Amino acid sequence: MFGSIGSFELFLILLVALLLFGSKQLPQVARNIGKGLRDFQKATQGAKDEIQRLVEDDDEPDLKG
Repeated sequence: MFGSIGSFELFLILLVALLLFGSKQLPQVARNIGKGLRDFQKATQGAKDEIQRLVEDDDEPDLKG
């Protein structure tokens, strides 16, 4: 899921985030990041669906004559 990020690197990232945002703001920051990722995934899925629909429309033969 995280590619080549190991457990030490993940721990280091979490430690830096804790130092930057503090223990009170860290849950809110995590929620905002999660919401942003969810919105991004919805947008990319919508774009993929639209591209797929356009490709399928181009593949259909013209029946107008």
